[in-house]
Amino acid sequence: MKCKHLLVVFAMLMGACNERQHLESKNGFAVVVPAKPGEAVATYAGGCFWAMQECLLELKGVNKVISGYAGGTTPDPSYEQVVSGKTGHAESVQVYYNPKVISFERLTAAFFNAHDPKQADRQGPDVGTDYRSIAFYRSEAEERIIRNKISELDSLNGYVTPVATEVTGFKVFYPAESHHQDYYRRNSWDYYIRNVSRPKVIKLRKTMPELIKPEYKD
Repeated sequence: MKCKHLLVVFAMLMGACNERQHLESKNGFAVVVPAKPGEAVATYAGGCFWAMQECLLELKGVNKVISGYAGGTTPDPSYEQVVSGKTGHAESVQVYYNPKVISFERLTAAFFNAHDPKQADRQGPDVGTDYRSIAFYRSEAEERIIRNKISELDSLNGYVTPVATEVTGFKVFYPAESHHQDYYRRNSWDYYIRNVSRPKVIKLRKTMPELIKPEYKD
């Protein structure tokens, strides 16, 4: 499983585990980079955040994606705490986007295409509640969009294997340690990236080419 492999140990030895690229900690709670004027924010969990971050970064209208943790109860958790399964958090991404270019509905559709929402508490080789699928909403309108998309996917699938994605009101997002940010782009040589993450990125490019920024089209 990716979360337990030796790269994490190596990063710990390099002293990177406690560095937060986008985080200031105040009284035990995270303060995330605020949205710029005209930006909207969305949060999703869909398995390993290395792949999900890259998938959503390649979409037109997406300005920034931060890897982190959401959906749990432990304030300001570390990666090691999250992968223990005791915090309730899942590996998540926070997306800063221009709603005039890409709507929440299209962004959510891309999220569902970027992973397998029918898998419960896992994504491929990664197993555990920290890999579960979650779509967070910040308004009733967003909740309706998410639930409508799930109903559509279930209908297309004939309800054989229902979507396992949790639909949850957003509470707080904690950015991950700095070595997890933009990991996909900085570690193209990594075995996990080449064999697990990259196929997800390529799949999204092929299934939703109209949403992909020109520089990422194959």
